[in-house]
Amino acid sequence: MTTDGATPEGSRDGGGETADADDATDAETNDEDDFEEYADLGATTENAMDIAETSMDRVRRLVPDETLADRIRQKSVHATGDPEFQHLVRFTGADDDEPVRAGAQAVLDEQPIVTDITMVKAGITGRGHDCPVRKAIGNGAELAAETGMTRTAASVLELDREGVYDGAIAVVGNAPTAALALADCIEDGTRPAVVVATPVGFVKAAESRERLREVAAEHGVPTITNVGRRGGSGLAAGLTNELVHVASDVREGDVSLDD
Repeated sequence: MTTDGATPEGSRDGGGETADADDATDAETNDEDDFEEYADLGATTENAMDIAETSMDRVRRLVPDETLADRIRQKSVHATGDPEFQHLVRFTGADDDEPVRAGAQAVLDEQPIVTDITMVKAGITGRGHDCPVRKAIGNGAELAAETGMTRTAASVLELDREGVYDGAIAVVGNAPTAALALADCIEDGTRPAVVVATPVGFVKAAESRERLREVAAEHGVPTITNVGRRGGSGLAAGLTNELVHVASDVREGDVSLDD
């Protein structure tokens, strides 16, 4: 497991060269295109949808299903396979539903979704929204070199200088230093629509989320986080996707974002 964007040289998260051959065959290219399309579509076949529905039905037996916040708790259990994880989710806002309302409204408003690393970006669904999705990693290389800070922290600061995070859905799934940098940005006046932060690990992970909650509460920025060492890219992507699903339900008239 790697954190703070510290991926092997040549990996996609690191922003370096990939191992793809320049002389890839047409067949290989077509296979890659098919994979991208499949990954984007998610569960569309009858069997896949049956599995997804059965899984969520079982989750709903274990987690309350009364509020918008409960949907996030359900998704956290679904993403981790652990019913106890529902008790580790934390919300910052006037009430637990506020971050979900804010996130769903940002999706409806087609605001950017900004992730810390490539892995989180890859997990964001391409269905049900028209939000631009981008990653922070790969920006701020000069700042990282000059200061010695992690590349993910530098990338967050660089995008913040460009005004990317204001009004956006800010997602941190891997790097505690990205969450700490985002907290600094909020303290300095940046206002994301909502923050989803589940950085994972034994160094600064829990502390980064705690600081993010404190700063966000002080400055009125809704957040969805968790406590403890656990978390990760898949969880962050899953929680963000649930914001997209809530927005889709709002369009269909099945959910209201009114307080």
